[in-house]
Amino acid sequence: MASKTISSIAKELNLSRARVYQIIDMLDDNEKPLKDSNERYVIDDSVVNAIRKYYANSNTKTKQEKTLPIDDKVLDIMRRQLDEKDRQIEKLTQLLSQQQQLNLATNRQNEKLLDGSANDTKQNVSESQNMDDTDVSKPAEDNYKEEETKTSKKGLFGWLRR
Repeated sequence: MASKTISSIAKELNLSRARVYQIIDMLDDNEKPLKDSNERYVIDDSVVNAIRKYYANSNTKTKQEKTLPIDDKVLDIMRRQLDEKDRQIEKLTQLLSQQQQLNLATNRQNEKLLDGSANDTKQNVSESQNMDDTDVSKPAEDNYKEEETKTSKKGLFGWLRR
C-alpha cells in the first residue's frame, strides 16, 4: 500500500490542494483518511478512490445542472418578457426621435428669432429713443434752457484741441 500526498492527488485530478481538502471533509467518516502523529493525512488507495468517486459524482451533477432543459413555462415567461422589452425599446426609440425633432425645430426657431431680432433690435432701439419722453439723461425743454455753444468736435478727443 503506497501512501499518496494531497499534492499528488491534486495534480492527478487537476484540482487545487484546497479543493482536495474540501472533498476530504465532505467524505463519509468511514472513507476519511486517518492522521499520523504529525497531524498529516495518511492517504491510501481506498481514500484516493473515495476522493475520485466523490469528485466524479460532483462533476457529473454540475454538468447535469448546467444542461437541464428549460421548462416550457419558463420559456414562455422569458418570451413574454422579451416581447415586452422589445416594445419598451421601440417606444423609447420613438420618444427619442420625437425629442430630437423638437430640439431641431426649437433650434431653427431660435436661429430665426436671433437673426430677425438682430435687425429688429436696431429698429426698436432707434424707435424707442425717438418715442421715449421719460429719458432722464435729457433735460425737459420747459424746465431748462441750455446755452448752445458751437465748438467743432473732431472725433472722440476733439475737446482737447480747444
